[in-house]
Amino acid sequence: MRPGLTWKRPPSEPTCSTSMAEPVSMEVTEPVAPGEAQKSGARPADRHGLLKHSREFLDFFWDIAKPQQETRLEATEKLLEYLRAKPKGSSEMKYALKRLITGLGGGREAARPCYSLALAQLLQSFEDIPLGSILQQIQEKHDLQKVKKGMMRPALFGNLFGVLALFQSGRLVKDSEALMKSVKLLQALGQHYNHLQEQPQKALVDILSQVPETMLQEILPKVLKPDLNSVLGSPEHLELFLLAQQKVPKKLEKMMGPVNLFSDENIPRLVTVLKTVANSVKKERKLPTVALDLLRLALQEDKFPWFWKEVVEQGLLKKQFWPASYLCFRLLGAALPLLSKEQLQLVMQGDLIRHYGEHMVIAKLPKQFKFAPEMNEYVGAFLEGCQDDPERQLALVVAFTSITNQGLPVVPTFWRVVQFLSPTALKGYVAWLRDMFLQPDLDSLVDFSTNNQKKTQDASFHGPERAVFRLRKWIILRLVSIVDNLHVEKEEALIEEVARFCFFHSFFETKKPTSQIPESEQHFAFPLDGRTREVVCSAFFSLLQTLSTQFRLAPEQTADGRPWTYHLVQFADVLLNHGRNVAPLTAFTTQQRQAWDRMLKTLKELDTLSSEAKATAFQHLLLLVGIHLFKSPAESCDLLGDIQTCIKKSLGEKTRRTRSKATSPQEPPWVEVLVEILLSLLAQPSHLMRQVARSVFGHVCSHLTLRALQLILDVLNPEESQDEDDNVVVTDDSEEQPLGEAEDKSSDGEDSKGNKGSESEEESGEEDSDEEDRDGDVDQGFREQLMAVLRAGKALGGADSEDDDEEELGDEAMMALDKSLASLFAEQKLRIQARKDEKNKLQKEKALRLDFQIRVLDLIEVLVTKQPENPLVLELLEPLLLVIRRSMRSSSSAKQEQDLLHKTARIFTHHLCRSRHYCRTAGDRVETLYTRLEQLVQQAGQQADSSVALYHFNASLYLLRVLRGSTIDKSTRKAQKKEKASKDTSSQPQGPEAASCLDLSLVTPIYSSALSSFLTKRNSPLTVPMFLSLFSRHPMLCKNLLPIVVEHVTSHTRPRHQVQACLLLQKTLPTRELRVCFKDPEWKQLLGQTLEKVTETLRTLGEAETKSGHQKELAALELLNTLFRNFHHEKLTMDLTAVLGVLQSQQPRLQQQLQQGEHSAGSSRLHDLYWQAMKFLGVQRPKSEKDTKEAPQTTQQSPISMKRKKKGFLPETKKRKKRKPEATMQEEAAAKPEAASGDQPPSASKKKKKKKKKIKKTKSPAQSQLNGTPAAKSPTPEPPAVSPSTPAKTPKAQKKSQKLSQVNEATPLPCQSPEEPAAKKRQKKLPQKGVSGKSPQSALPRKKARLSLASRSPSLLQSGAKKKVQLRKAKKL
Repeated sequence: MRPGLTWKRPPSEPTCSTSMAEPVSMEVTEPVAPGEAQKSGARPADRHGLLKHSREFLDFFWDIAKPQQETRLEATEKLLEYLRAKPKGSSEMKYALKRLITGLGGGREAARPCYSLALAQLLQSFEDIPLGSILQQIQEKHDLQKVKKGMMRPALFGNLFGVLALFQSGRLVKDSEALMKSVKLLQALGQHYNHLQEQPQKALVDILSQVPETMLQEILPKVLKPDLNSVLGSPEHLELFLLAQQKVPKKLEKMMGPVNLFSDENIPRLVTVLKTVANSVKKERKLPTVALDLLRLALQEDKFPWFWKEVVEQGLLKKQFWPASYLCFRLLGAALPLLSKEQLQLVMQGDLIRHYGEHMVIAKLPKQFKFAPEMNEYVGAFLEGCQDDPERQLALVVAFTSITNQGLPVVPTFWRVVQFLSPTALKGYVAWLRDMFLQPDLDSLVDFSTNNQKKTQDASFHGPERAVFRLRKWIILRLVSIVDNLHVEKEEALIEEVARFCFFHSFFETKKPTSQIPESEQHFAFPLDGRTREVVCSAFFSLLQTLSTQFRLAPEQTADGRPWTYHLVQFADVLLNHGRNVAPLTAFTTQQRQAWDRMLKTLKELDTLSSEAKATAFQHLLLLVGIHLFKSPAESCDLLGDIQTCIKKSLGEKTRRTRSKATSPQEPPWVEVLVEILLSLLAQPSHLMRQVARSVFGHVCSHLTLRALQLILDVLNPEESQDEDDNVVVTDDSEEQPLGEAEDKSSDGEDSKGNKGSESEEESGEEDSDEEDRDGDVDQGFREQLMAVLRAGKALGGADSEDDDEEELGDEAMMALDKSLASLFAEQKLRIQARKDEKNKLQKEKALRLDFQIRVLDLIEVLVTKQPENPLVLELLEPLLLVIRRSMRSSSSAKQEQDLLHKTARIFTHHLCRSRHYCRTAGDRVETLYTRLEQLVQQAGQQADSSVALYHFNASLYLLRVLRGSTIDKSTRKAQKKEKASKDTSSQPQGPEAASCLDLSLVTPIYSSALSSFLTKRNSPLTVPMFLSLFSRHPMLCKNLLPIVVEHVTSHTRPRHQVQACLLLQKTLPTRELRVCFKDPEWKQLLGQTLEKVTETLRTLGEAETKSGHQKELAALELLNTLFRNFHHEKLTMDLTAVLGVLQSQQPRLQQQLQQGEHSAGSSRLHDLYWQAMKFLGVQRPKSEKDTKEAPQTTQQSPISMKRKKKGFLPETKKRKKRKPEATMQEEAAAKPEAASGDQPPSASKKKKKKKKKIKKTKSPAQSQLNGTPAAKSPTPEPPAVSPSTPAKTPKAQKKSQKLSQVNEATPLPCQSPEEPAAKKRQKKLPQKGVSGKSPQSALPRKKARLSLASRSPSLLQSGAKKKVQLRKAKKL
């Protein structure tokens, strides 16, 4: 039986799953033997034949019921392909039909529709299967008369899904007999409402909607009662009636006579039915079909106004029932494409649309249902579908805009459905908005107030002036957002019209209308007040920013190639020239008008140079400042004069270079003036100004001087230039507040109840903070004044005040004391408020200053990005480091402080230090750069935080890069060659560095002191990655610094510093760039010194008791392995005798630590590194034998486990007998603790080796860490090392061992004591480092033996025959 092939009971069906599981599991999955089938007569005869089907065929039915749709569809397709390959009437087809019909009433609710869909597709593919027989099988399988009570629900669903399968196959409407039986079955199922709800009636309506009219006429009398009360009794009967009214109206009229559903008598029952169906689809959130059919019937019978007024507005909306309200909203959205322009105006002026506006205002909470997105989909679909009818589009958009809450439209200003408007409708909508702005028609609006607003607001608050102000503010923002929307198809004339409208009403007013200026002919029903003009002005500059940055292909360009600002300046000039008709709100003075005229003249001059990018940038700046002349005339007038002067000097600089400079020495250069202008523009809260300043500075940064750069740096470090910081005044961002307020209010409304609680909380919070400030600000002076007042009023008693009970203050004295106390506390309150105001002022100034500094960083970013090779970039290092250091030391967690830090760090790291281009012309700054380099390195070592020190160290690396990339003049180079001719050339750089400004004799002491401090100082901010970066970028400098690192490997410093030194050497020595800087003897000498230092460090291996000590041991072993790999890679011959002796001497100590359990968590890593080093030296890691001998004993003690493991293994008679007797094994086990644990006894022959490999050994955790597993196979076989406990050798082997001992007679064996017996002395001694079977020097007893690490796996001892061959080769050489 297949595992898991049983039906699980869902929680909602407690009784059906068990009974349904029985027939499925019995009939389908349980195979029965032939003999058992004959004995039990309960099973059919062909049961055994069905179970012979392949597992693949049976798996189809399991995959059909899975929740994944792709799996279900794939399984259904495979099942159909499988059945098509079988002959007609095969047993597989019968089994598939029976299995699918059984699954229709399965216990799992998710499986029923899956089987129904599969059965429908099967019937659709095999049309020769009669539907009548399938329906009969369904009724027999799920018989409602014979089924038990507990199986009633699955049987009902089985019949329902069976009929749905027949209908989904598409063949049911063609088979009249099966259709009639299905209709009768659905009518019978409709009586079981508790289980099936209204599903049978819905299925019946769906089936009859697809039936031909002739067949529907026959079926209709059987499914629909000719009674109006029955029709209006349920939504299903009403939907069936509407279906008949639509398809067979004559037959329906013959049955029921003329029926008027929209009569006064039927309206209440219609409302009841619609409320019922609205409540039934509350969770589904969809429009019921019956409601849409009623709407269509009303339109067909020309009774739509009556239906909408009586049924929708007076019926469903009469009581606040939100499911009914949502049904009305959906009905409105679905009816939009069906209504004419007059009907649209009817529905958009009634109570329903007002109720929808209230819902949009009230629905603010995050978890509260909002219908606005769904309505936007309805409106968008309507506008997209009637592109050829702009009148209906305009009527709908105007109607939704007219829904206002106290004058403010409820739709947002960024309502995106306008993107579906045709150009004609969009133009009409803009014209309607403009007319409504000029002459607000409040009577045409569908205005409302929420219940909370009616309760809390005063009646005098709802004046027409307030409504007009709110409406105009929304309209002007709506106009700007239309231009801002990229998806809206706009004509150039429309954009220009909106821009001119906003500009004119921001800065001008009409004296006398003229046809030459269309804006002057616009009249206001309500005059524009100051607040409205401020909103319009703010919206205009927002529009100007949009026009400057919106279009990517042709930025800010019009059809004639001019920027939009140019057209606006021309329009402003026309307005200024028509002084009789229009006048600016702020009249220009003579000086300002002259500045305006000069600006226009300069623009004409720039037109001739429009091909230059610099001229374009200046033109943009000039136009923008010229437009700002209407907003702030005094400031912009001075800026215009300075900008024009800078433009003339910058553009005429090329022609004046050959002439003598006639400018006065007191006049500042034009670049400095322009930088001051750009800084003043950045001080304004305008994103457009920020972009323009960035663009202009990018074109003039190549002309930047040191003084001009200092002006920018003074902003970042105002402490250094307090007298010059007052030149730039940072303005507040509160000027743009009306724009943001309008956006918030347009989307949120003014439902004051929701804000009341938050306001009260804020007030209570302010009171608490005031009390805290009051308690904290009580100083000693106030206490003394209070004591003096109380003593003066005799309210403070002395020591004997208890005796003078009769002496009390009179009324006059008490009144005087009260006045004195009141005045004293009033003064204290004023002082506290003054302190609080001063604190808020300082915080505000700090925020403005930080914001200004963030904007100024844009200029520095432009300079570093566009002029990375400019020598002035070197002046940015210290100011940027100062900003980073000050920001990181600050305890403030304000967002602006963090933004300033992040932006400064990003510019410093990515655009300056890591840039591909850098300054290559040090020039006369070489000595200064060396001084700065030394200061930076010293500052890096003096920081308290490593992150701050990293920035200083990176700055020093950048200066090193500049010095190396800069070249020396020929004369200077010759002088240096003469001076350095007598010096040692080994320390001088060679190659490209020889011609650079980098002098290693000056740089090496700087970094050597820092490196020494890093390796000796206790809490150094320097880190290993800093020096690794230095070594990788400058290998020649690394060559000079490596001796210091090698010296600190064994110096008398802290273990942590030794770890850092080992780590530096481990990461640096394998680099190829460093190897190129050394000659072969120098490199070998360096590696030898490093090896000596490491060997000295390893003498204390295993003695560490602290964490730092363990880390030192690990670092030393890692460095040793790195040296060994280097020896092997370069095929160097080194003396490794001392290393081997040290490592072997520490082996017993490590073994003892493991046996005693005195090892830390990192001890396994330590022993792995130890044996890795020993493997390089030719000593393999021995195996553990103790556990392998104890394993058979433990297995014999558990007979139960042996029984389980015995299955599948060889019998005892087939197994090999062990050759060693038990006595020998006991002797070896007793002798094993006496032997050295780190050695491995040699094998007698190859067969024994193979036998040992086959035996599975279990190792104890303590001993396996030291002895571990055997080494992997290598190309050359390596015999294991010999321990003192190995058995006696042959005389031939003894001679070889004696010869080897003569070579290493000066080195004693570490594992042998004088008290050992004579038999052990005759054993082969453990060879020392320096003896190699591969080396020809092993035959020379008096020469110092050396081990070559040229091969990957060298061995100390080889077999006799192999060694003879190697000795012969050596003699030939």
